[in-house]
Amino acid sequence: MYRTILRNTICWLHSVLNFGVIDMYSWLSEQLRSEFEGIRLLKESPRGSVRLIRHNASGKLFILRRFQGNGEVYRRLLGCSCPHLPLIFEAAEQEGENLVIEEFVQGDTLDFLLADALFTPQETRKIVKQLCQGLWVLHSMAAVHRDIKPENVILRENDAVLIDFDAARLHKPQAEADTQILGTTGFAAPEQYGLGQSDTRTDIYSLGVLMNVLLTGQHPSKRLAEGRLGRVIQRCTQVNPAKRYKDVMYLMEALS
Repeated sequence: MYRTILRNTICWLHSVLNFGVIDMYSWLSEQLRSEFEGIRLLKESPRGSVRLIRHNASGKLFILRRFQGNGEVYRRLLGCSCPHLPLIFEAAEQEGENLVIEEFVQGDTLDFLLADALFTPQETRKIVKQLCQGLWVLHSMAAVHRDIKPENVILRENDAVLIDFDAARLHKPQAEADTQILGTTGFAAPEQYGLGQSDTRTDIYSLGVLMNVLLTGQHPSKRLAEGRLGRVIQRCTQVNPAKRYKDVMYLMEALS
């Protein structure tokens, strides 16, 4: 119910904003102060923080992200509904400071689950194919996630959900390299270190590393998974992006 109310309110706000009546960032900041309460800090870094918050009237839980940088991918995802991506309810930016309210995805991260046991080939295929479905939506918006890792994937019942778009960027064909080096060592593709511009194949590299970690607990450079999945991982993690799968649909086909 609150999801519908919030979406309707946001639609009205955006129509008002078009006439320059109010500032969205200021309005959202005020709503967070008056209508929500903080529950706990989930993550903090020099770039920003992630908090669990609760709407006072409904008791519903949400995620609040505050971070410095480019929030254009969050704004592209407004109103997008995909079972393998969190719902983004609002995203506002002011002088490089971003506020994002998103769905609280209940479940465990792959990072947490890996502490107990590795995943079977069947489980790994299912998870990665679902992530490919989410990435297909993201890539269709010309966006690249750039930080796929166990910590950023939540298993919600039978669905794998890709979260955290703080490092995500829109692909700019005219650019020769990324303007900012972001990503996680071990999972980031070579081009993320200034060797070229990130594109959809950058996420395919990270998916390959993720698959190997789910199966073996190690980076493919240390121990490559065996059999057919090992060969799929090997192609995903080629240093040259042109030698990787062309897009996530080709990867899904290889996993079938």
